[in-house]
Amino acid sequence: MSRSGHFTELHEDVTVSLQAFRDGMSRLGAAVNIVTSNGPMGRFGFTATAVCSISDTPPSLLVCMNRGSLQNQPFRQNGVFCVNTLSAGQQGLSGVFSGVGKLEMEDRFRHGSWVVLETGSPVLRDAIVSFDCRIVQALEVNTHTIMIAEVLAIKNNARVTSLIYLNRQYHELHEEP
Repeated sequence: MSRSGHFTELHEDVTVSLQAFRDGMSRLGAAVNIVTSNGPMGRFGFTATAVCSISDTPPSLLVCMNRGSLQNQPFRQNGVFCVNTLSAGQQGLSGVFSGVGKLEMEDRFRHGSWVVLETGSPVLRDAIVSFDCRIVQALEVNTHTIMIAEVLAIKNNARVTSLIYLNRQYHELHEEP
């Protein structure tokens, strides 16, 4: 078997600036989600793109949350959350849960239509898909908490136009006809 391509080793110290890293990550398109929780600490929710599947056996995923967020401890103490993946046209709801308008937490849930599944966490009725989860592990890594969760229930929706965040802007992703 022959090799293709040419590799050159870098022999200099390479440091990545905070701004270079953020600029690079802004080019990594991602689904926009509202992650919600409800339990002994109350109802909470935030907008996130740092969501990733882990395994299908058992169904599990992870969500990253800034350790400095006022919601970090309540989410962990509630022990459950729901990942609600937004569809095209739901940019306003994304803004509400990212803190635009600085609404009190309970007032944020006045936007959108919410139901519950297994855990009692708010499930957005018209999300593309919602993953209702139980936290099984939380890892502290640098500035963030990685919450690893088992998926207990899934609610799919017929909508298939996805809301994507890319290059610091919202974009719509549609299926081809």
